[in-house]
Amino acid sequence: MDVTDTVRTAVLDHFGVQRAQVDSASVTFLGLEPIEILRIPGDGAVHYATLGGSRHPMGDPADLLADPVRGPRAELVLTLLLSAGPQAGVVRSLGVLIATPSVEGVVLQADALLDLGEPLWHNAVFTAVLLGASDIAEIALPEPAEPVRYLSVVPITATEAAWVRVRGAQALRDAWAEAGIDIRDPARGAVNL
Repeated sequence: MDVTDTVRTAVLDHFGVQRAQVDSASVTFLGLEPIEILRIPGDGAVHYATLGGSRHPMGDPADLLADPVRGPRAELVLTLLLSAGPQAGVVRSLGVLIATPSVEGVVLQADALLDLGEPLWHNAVFTAVLLGASDIAEIALPEPAEPVRYLSVVPITATEAAWVRVRGAQALRDAWAEAGIDIRDPARGAVNL
């Protein structure tokens, strides 16, 4: 079963683009298989979608034997407005985030807060991300494998990350909605909390 090809086909179909319309970059970490980041053009936005994180199911690193088939599988998608231009370093940051299950044993899921401790791209005010549900449908794999779920990645500031730790992910989303903040805008500042 080639999970990566199945996921690539599904995500390109979701965005209605052909492979030739998409740029890609590869990120490699010692001891891990390469992670590919697709740069998919959209209507006034660009979508960065990971490929390779779902090759293997996520699991508890304390388990003596990892199940090679069963377990949750995830990929990430980050959407940014085109108006701010390219974000140097975002591909590497997405590679680090999608490699987190293999490196640190973290299971990626909606409402998870991941802190890189450094800017997500050159000159960014964002050092962390909040994961959420995406509008990309689950990608079915042959039984007994679980489907691949794409999770949305929202860059957040250190102040917003602290808010999530204290109040929860939904409270931050409510604050964004109340303030009319476009979370796809890479030039946005922190919401006033």
